[in-house]
Amino acid sequence: MPLIPEEPQIHESVQGPRVTPASGRTPTPRPVPGPRPAAPPRPGRPGPVRPIPVQRAPHEPAVAAAAPAAPAAVAAPQIQLIPASAEGALDAAEEAVDLLLESGRAPGEVLVITTGEPHPWAAHELSFGDTAYWAQHDAGDDVFYADASVAGRAASRPVVVVAVNGGPDTAAATGLPLALGRAGALLIVCGDPQQINSVLGAGV
Repeated sequence: MPLIPEEPQIHESVQGPRVTPASGRTPTPRPVPGPRPAAPPRPGRPGPVRPIPVQRAPHEPAVAAAAPAAPAAVAAPQIQLIPASAEGALDAAEEAVDLLLESGRAPGEVLVITTGEPHPWAAHELSFGDTAYWAQHDAGDDVFYADASVAGRAASRPVVVVAVNGGPDTAAATGLPLALGRAGALLIVCGDPQQINSVLGAGV
């Protein structure tokens, strides 16, 4: 007989704590912690999965490969026209050079071409001989001044300034296209706008 009452007591003690909290309070706390720990690992996993967007980076180099076509289009230098008379073209060119240097351009990046009377610097350097004159050009550490007739020997520079300061019409006709070909980023032309436009085009 004592075994019979003990069994229901054991069943009640076992069923009591398991059934009562399970049916009442346990279902509520269990689903709450369930989704919360599940949520952190999910955002944590996309983190390492995000290297997959890095695979999209190879598509960007593909775009960059197409970009070199754009620099080719930008290769044409910008052209600036400074209206000036033949007598004032050289002074205007000098002012343009001063502004370029003040804005941060290195002297070796500037080439000045004259169509008429040579720049005083060029005349002075040429007095020491042709070799010494072109040695200054090859050094590439200062502004270089050249006559349009010999400018074809000059190397390209980022900025070319042309002073249309007289000379035969052929000097401007040949010097301006030559200067355009020597200018890497910017061509500044000082002179008569009509004459310049007739040589380089009406769009200047």
